[in-house]
Amino acid sequence: MNIEVKLDKLSGHAKDGKVGKVHKSVGDKVTTEDILFNIESNKGNMPIKATANGTIKSIEANEGDSVAIGSLLAIIDGEAPEEVIEQKAPSKNMNTNKTASKSSGGFNYFGGLLKPQKQQLESDITIIGGGPGGYVAAIQAAKLGANVVLVEKERVGGTCLNYGCIPTKAIVRSSEVYRELKEADKFGLHADNISVDMKKVIDRKSDIVNQLVGGIEYLLEKNNVKVIKGTGEIIDKNKVFAKNNKLEATINSKNIIIATGSKTSMIPIKGIDLDNVITSKEALELDTLPEKLVIVGGGIIGMEFAFIYSSFGVDVSVVEFLENTLLACDKDVCDEINTIAKNSGIKLYTSSRVESIIKSEDDKCIVSFTEDKETKFITADKVLMAVGRQPSYKNIGLEKLNIEMDERTKGIKVNDKMQTNIPNIYAIGDVTNIIQLAHVASHQGIVAVKNILGTETKMDYNVVPSAIFTNPEIAMVGVSESMAQKDGIDIEIGKFPFSANGKALTLGDSKGFVKIIKDKSTGKVIGGSIIGPHATDLIAEITLAIKNGLTTNEIIETIHAHPTTAESIHEAVLATEGGALHFAK
Repeated sequence: MNIEVKLDKLSGHAKDGKVGKVHKSVGDKVTTEDILFNIESNKGNMPIKATANGTIKSIEANEGDSVAIGSLLAIIDGEAPEEVIEQKAPSKNMNTNKTASKSSGGFNYFGGLLKPQKQQLESDITIIGGGPGGYVAAIQAAKLGANVVLVEKERVGGTCLNYGCIPTKAIVRSSEVYRELKEADKFGLHADNISVDMKKVIDRKSDIVNQLVGGIEYLLEKNNVKVIKGTGEIIDKNKVFAKNNKLEATINSKNIIIATGSKTSMIPIKGIDLDNVITSKEALELDTLPEKLVIVGGGIIGMEFAFIYSSFGVDVSVVEFLENTLLACDKDVCDEINTIAKNSGIKLYTSSRVESIIKSEDDKCIVSFTEDKETKFITADKVLMAVGRQPSYKNIGLEKLNIEMDERTKGIKVNDKMQTNIPNIYAIGDVTNIIQLAHVASHQGIVAVKNILGTETKMDYNVVPSAIFTNPEIAMVGVSESMAQKDGIDIEIGKFPFSANGKALTLGDSKGFVKIIKDKSTGKVIGGSIIGPHATDLIAEITLAIKNGLTTNEIIETIHAHPTTAESIHEAVLATEGGALHFAK
């Protein structure tokens, strides 16, 4: 059967592109897991996979050719993929009994098709989990010459790319644009009949995610990483078993990296299983805005979603068990963001415990919680559970190997080389539960790979920036004010408000401040927090300064471009050395 491979879509709604690479030749055997082409457009890179299992009969597009949506790229002589065939119901007269079929000499087509192919593979490093830790480790290892197998049960990119960092920020941007359109009058502009098309917001988010996933798949393929889409289980210290519906692979591996990430934490309260109770994963697919939303949890995930939905006009309430939201931040940052949240219409209930969620007669939710020993109730169309994440390592074979767990973090215990108690088995990312950040997972992956391949490297957690995409953004790095006080460090604090920064005023976004923490004994910058415009980008300068042991005077002597929000860092550093130039208390 001749099956055509056509260009059905491109990244970001592009209509045409160019063939960047042709990965197969006429006569090659292929499966639906194989990438045939990479098509480049001005919107990104899109891998094109085989649409059937079989043999390449013809290649209709060459490297460098211009192609458009609908273009014929190749023809495969083969059979329709399994998932298509399985949808066909057998006719009423078809004898599906295996014994009868065999005795009559007939060929059991479905039985043969569904039988997984068995493979034996050899690798230097096998990685279980293709998130920001796993796929970065795979690419790094391959670049250093290792033979790498990556096992991922869903899509590469993990939670961060598919259900977390990237899709959330795509929707954050949509909410920002909507808010700016509503406030256009401030800029001398007029925008009428502003509305939200949530389906298009979600479609845009999905396009961005698909573009990035395609790019990672391309990079893995280009670096000759063998990717198996399926579940992975460690059989012994040198063997991993990976399987999906079509394949069962036994991988003999010199080293193993566990990068299985984390899963949403759920608290044991009555009603948590109701249909209108969702997690962040489902929230990223809502194509209809709820009128009222209750968010259980005022941490990073909860507060980001609170600002997203509030910007879209949703009535948002946040119920937080602890005494404040975003407790990882210093008190002055928490106070600032809470004031901004309340002024934006977000209702905050701290030191509050959710007792139950009840379904009302009109199919809404009633959230019962206690605040100051008083029972209160909020009605909502949706309840978003955002109480954090926990390491995910079920059914990967840890018990049989007696891999040690960390009692404090409840994750897999590792040393500063990312080794577990079994020297050739490493663990990285959220599964270690040391710091649940994508960029930490990626760096842990690089550290693990370097140690495996003979370059001794240690993981350093002292200078890790954090980014929170509320409105305004929050970022922090190094020693906080509360940490310094607890450790008895003699510090000097310099602050500068964005209300005194020219660029922030032109942006119409002058809320917040920059805070710099200096160690008086050394004159070095040891910490910093930013709440305000571009905070998540600006934190890089403070991170670099702390990592390289820069003094406040060295930063002061560095010329900062004008007009930029980066000048606020310069001014905050000046505030530790006698006072800012453009602000007086």
